[in-house]
Amino acid sequence: MILIADSGSTKTTWCITDTKSGTVNKIHTPGINPMYQDDETILSLLQKDFPEKIRPEAIFFYGAGCISQHVNQTVRTALSRYFQCNELFVDTDLMAAAHALCGHEAGIACIIGTGSNSCYYDGVKIVKNVSPLGFMLGDEGSGAVMGKKLVADLLKNQLPEPLKEKFYTVYSYKPAEIMDHVYKKPFPNRFLAAFTRFIHDNINDEYMQNLVRSSFTEFFNRNVRQYPEARELPVHFTGGVAFHFSRILKETALQLGYTAGIITESPVDGLIEYHMQQS
Repeated sequence: MILIADSGSTKTTWCITDTKSGTVNKIHTPGINPMYQDDETILSLLQKDFPEKIRPEAIFFYGAGCISQHVNQTVRTALSRYFQCNELFVDTDLMAAAHALCGHEAGIACIIGTGSNSCYYDGVKIVKNVSPLGFMLGDEGSGAVMGKKLVADLLKNQLPEPLKEKFYTVYSYKPAEIMDHVYKKPFPNRFLAAFTRFIHDNINDEYMQNLVRSSFTEFFNRNVRQYPEARELPVHFTGGVAFHFSRILKETALQLGYTAGIITESPVDGLIEYHMQQS
């Protein structure tokens, strides 16, 4: 039995995988991010929220915030104490995307969700990564950036009047409250990304289509273009924004001379397949 985990700051999906029968039991707990949690906090979370005590032969943990060996040790310490497992693999959510989308083949692996990221993966390791920089300086194509563009146009009276009326019908926010969420409250990226639901619900409107298309164009031009290999290799995607706007994403890729490959909402199923092949 192996344990595969895909973790974000909000949610962790744990896959208890029987390597003999191929059966998988998925469990969800709150997110784990070693940038904001120490090993004691992570251990307490597991003791509180992981519903059963298991003894996996190996654990493969991919998570947001797992950016260096030093930081990753925080996760290793907590996992080894709780599960008493000696074989532990801890890596980034970008490596999760690479393993899930590319397997053992070379490709461009991208994440487009609340934030965005990308890399050139040679089938074994990540060879090149353009820094995402976060939603203030980068994260092109992401939900946070689309939401930022939407509310900026709303507050500067650039949003078409019918959409403006719909927005204030759906949301009770006053302009000052939106500013407060963005500049004073925690996780402004999550707040802004939540407006992708409104964008999706009104995607037949020309303004919304242009917003999404221009955001994806920025993602390709500022990230994917920096991988020369992307002209020859498929460009794969995982993440809610990529999945729910996949039609426009594929069209944008084609217009810019790229081949969109796999597009999934989550890397979990691909990770299970990858590690089952490894076992």
